[in-house]
Amino acid sequence: MPDPVRVLVVDDERPLVRVITSYLEREGFEVLQAFDGTSAVEIARTEDPGLLLLDLMLPGIDGIEVCRQVRQFSDAYVIILTARDEEVDKVVGLSVGADDYLVKPFSPRELIARIRAMLRRPRHSHLPAAETVTIGDLVVDLEARTVEVAGQPVELTRTEFDILAAMASRPRAALPRRQLIDEVWGSDWYGDEHVVDVHVGHLRRKLGDDAAEPRFIRTVRGIGYGLGPG
Repeated sequence: MPDPVRVLVVDDERPLVRVITSYLEREGFEVLQAFDGTSAVEIARTEDPGLLLLDLMLPGIDGIEVCRQVRQFSDAYVIILTARDEEVDKVVGLSVGADDYLVKPFSPRELIARIRAMLRRPRHSHLPAAETVTIGDLVVDLEARTVEVAGQPVELTRTEFDILAAMASRPRAALPRRQLIDEVWGSDWYGDEHVVDVHVGHLRRKLGDDAAEPRFIRTVRGIGYGLGPG
């Protein structure tokens, strides 16, 4: 029997943490708690959770900085929680390595569904082992999960790499946003498809690509994205 997934819940609203903890434990998760940013980083470092539920508004260091620091030593899934339905919160949170976001208030059922979908994310097992895809001076090693541009390594988040790998597995194909979501987040994920655009924007920046004159990632108007020439 596999060990339960360890989830770190980080929020300074203690009643909310208790409610979330109760639902998660009922679903078979092992739950850790933190009520400020500094403690969250330390617990993530020592306890190695598989997933973080991370509020953005925290005492001490905020959720953005927590995510940034945790990404230096952990590849755990991160779902950010924000009480403000503002685009900047989502964009900044995703830019420092979060995988998904939820806007408060949310239902426990929605939270559990989002977590289940996140943990079922496929790891591109359909890709041939040791396959390397080269587009110009971009090299994507799908087995080693490494990326280089002009011989220089490029550090990507887990989600950024998964999106790039999905496109690299079918060079020149135009992939709809929904298809990318199904492959990276899972077919039972629901939420704003704009999350794909945000991650692709970060990918372009890290790869030194330009949406206006793309070398690697092209926008297919009305459809989604593709890698390499169409």
